[in-house]
Amino acid sequence: MAAEVQQGVGRAAAVLEAIASATGGPPRASDISRATGLGASTIARMLTTLEELGYVSKVDNGYAIGAEVMSLASRGLNQYPIHRESRTPVQELAQRTGFSANVAVRVGDKAVYLSHAEGELARKSHTMVGLGQPLHASALGKCLLLGLSAQERRELLGDELPKFTVNTIGDHDALDAELDRVARDGYATEDQELALGRLCVAAPIRDATGRAVGAISLSGRLTMMRDHGLDRLQEDVVESADRISVALGLISAVPPTAR
Repeated sequence: MAAEVQQGVGRAAAVLEAIASATGGPPRASDISRATGLGASTIARMLTTLEELGYVSKVDNGYAIGAEVMSLASRGLNQYPIHRESRTPVQELAQRTGFSANVAVRVGDKAVYLSHAEGELARKSHTMVGLGQPLHASALGKCLLLGLSAQERRELLGDELPKFTVNTIGDHDALDAELDRVARDGYATEDQELALGRLCVAAPIRDATGRAVGAISLSGRLTMMRDHGLDRLQEDVVESADRISVALGLISAVPPTAR
């Protein structure tokens, strides 16, 4: 019985993932069947049950993620103290600078967005909340890796660090050196490491013990961010990170060697 329940949960998760990942409009049952490898009758039963529960909804001839999933996601976000304490600072940071501001935490080997706000210079047609980024190739991720030792980073990320552009850090020795700089300076930079033409600066968010538990960033087009002055943008990000950290209980400065 336990195996059947586990199998059913796995299939439901696969169906939801297939619907959420569809890029050509609401997928039909046949599209979901192909994406998951499950039979048509199984998909039909799963979709009927998920629709009754509010986890999927019928849209034209296809299916979309239902309101109940979005409700669960919203309630789940509110369980993160970092999300609650960062909502106002991240909105103010985006408004003040004009760029895209994000807050993320580490979930496994990804930096996952908890909060997102857009300034006038970085409008997007989609939300970033819930999406993930590779830790070694993003400014947010570098800040989140500060909480791990060099050996723990190797165990988490594996021996090979995938390169997304020619600027991506591709080996652990280079990553160790970069994180030493981040710890010393108090902020991380992502200069076309994940996508060409994109620049991002981030700073770690710390809990009451001084441990890096999250990160906040500003990102935008490379030329526009440079024109606005990287030094000033870095200061803005660090100040916002400090504000959130204080709200989380940090009451003393963190020595560079402990970062």
